[in-house]
Amino acid sequence: MNGAAALLKALERHGVTTVFGHPGGAIMPVYDALYDSPIRHVLVRHEQAGAHAADAYYRASGRVGVCFATSGPGATNLVTGLATAHMDSSALIAVTGNVPSALIGTDAFQEADVTGITLPITKHNYLVQHVDDIPMVVTEAFHIASTGRPGPVLIDIPKDVQQAEFTGTFDVEVDLPGYRPTLIGNARQIKRAANAIRDAQRPVMMVGGGGQSSPEAVMRFAEVTGIPVITTLMGIGAYPAGADQALGMPGMHGTVTANRAITHCDLIVGAGLRFDDRVTGKLSRFAPNATIVHIDVAPAEISKLVKAHVPVVGDLRDVLPRLTEQLGPLALDDWWAQLKEWKARYPERFKTDKPLVSQEVIQMLERATGGDCVVTTEVGQHQMFAARLFPTSKPRTWISSGGLGTMGFGLPAAIGAAFARPGETVVCVAGDGSIQMNIQELATIYKHQLPIVIAITNNGMLGMVRQWQEMFHAQRYSEVFLADSNPDFAKLAEAYGIEGHNVFDRETAARIIPEALAAKKPVLLNFVVYESEKVFPMIPAGAGVDEMIIGDQEPDEPEGEKAVTR
Repeated sequence: MNGAAALLKALERHGVTTVFGHPGGAIMPVYDALYDSPIRHVLVRHEQAGAHAADAYYRASGRVGVCFATSGPGATNLVTGLATAHMDSSALIAVTGNVPSALIGTDAFQEADVTGITLPITKHNYLVQHVDDIPMVVTEAFHIASTGRPGPVLIDIPKDVQQAEFTGTFDVEVDLPGYRPTLIGNARQIKRAANAIRDAQRPVMMVGGGGQSSPEAVMRFAEVTGIPVITTLMGIGAYPAGADQALGMPGMHGTVTANRAITHCDLIVGAGLRFDDRVTGKLSRFAPNATIVHIDVAPAEISKLVKAHVPVVGDLRDVLPRLTEQLGPLALDDWWAQLKEWKARYPERFKTDKPLVSQEVIQMLERATGGDCVVTTEVGQHQMFAARLFPTSKPRTWISSGGLGTMGFGLPAAIGAAFARPGETVVCVAGDGSIQMNIQELATIYKHQLPIVIAITNNGMLGMVRQWQEMFHAQRYSEVFLADSNPDFAKLAEAYGIEGHNVFDRETAARIIPEALAAKKPVLLNFVVYESEKVFPMIPAGAGVDEMIIGDQEPDEPEGEKAVTR
């Protein structure tokens, strides 16, 4: 057995069944060994897509995703995917080949210092120098990637190490004295948190991506206490979107009710979130009267931006059940009366006196699926519309690039999700700009006949950039026009062997969406929508949560507006 075969054997022992990747010279020995391996390899058309697919594989299943790439450009093409996973706390292992050890540092053909390049955007990385170290490195990588705050780990293996004879053992045990994640919350801090929650008159719970691994604990806490629940972009699905206690998403494009609740609350239970800038807006105006109880497995995140009055370091799966045991129903009748008034006054709404709009299309998708599907999104206006109009009610079923905001994420993410959850319907909500960042992956979708419905809301614009230019740059529309050079997306899909449809009106949209979902095969739907739509509410850059522009969400209903309630 050589090092390449040892790598695959080690991956098998960690339960890996699927790998996303693209071969090349420096990782050729691994691909040669893969020929005889039971591991299924999914050939992507670009290494960035392989990283995104592996990322989404983890998000959809909870199992560590794995991707392969060769040295030099293959490895550097992973960078955006690794940064995306790092920002969103997604566990994946990236294995890269490198030039032979003797050539490292000589500017050899297709050489790049991938460990140096990826050091800031991985949880950890390795350059394997001895073939017998491979099982230990793989074991440590899986442990580091999947414990504590999850994240990506890169393993770089020179070609000569892949080819060397393996004489080591696979029976290894992890011993990392410098890495001891705190999973069990401090009993005294949990008691302090319970006392603070018990004393609150207007509390809210904010659930982030950490809630995806502990939805039962989140649900139980909400049921016992009756507390209102806000889910961040990364937390969608960790608490059912349609539940009576759900207030929706907070922040820059969050719901009016969620943002007003944050402004007027007297306590926030922050569960598994970072309090990033898109959630908080201007920090000095964020929840000015609230006691902050912050529960997170990553101590570095606590008080990084929002000062935690009661910090609790630990895994939500440990902390929330113990916190729930110390609490009962909270007396929140007056608070709920106010929240319900805001919810009734500010339902989702969109223009119907215009041609087909993105919100209408996305609502049709939600109604046709009942939210019982996996949703992936690209990044842009459609992403924010989908977060509010197409949230799912099950954990690990709403997958989007949050922290990095990576255009080109959604299509390969749909591939990863489809392999992670075989047989389930996957809907990729995209824009005409972002879909073109990794559109070559239509080939991968066709090859495997994945049941993915790709819904492009095509306004012929880089819509979110256009919105900012209209509102804050005196309508100086610089380099946002796409309509004059966009492809015919339906024909493009057909060129890849995928059924494609261009849709121009709401009647056709209402008919074709259920048909596409029922087909259980790849279908691309290109919805030509109103070019000037904007995402509201909106908090301008540098403003506070209490300074949102409500826009189309204004409570009065002028002619041509339609209120939308879930």
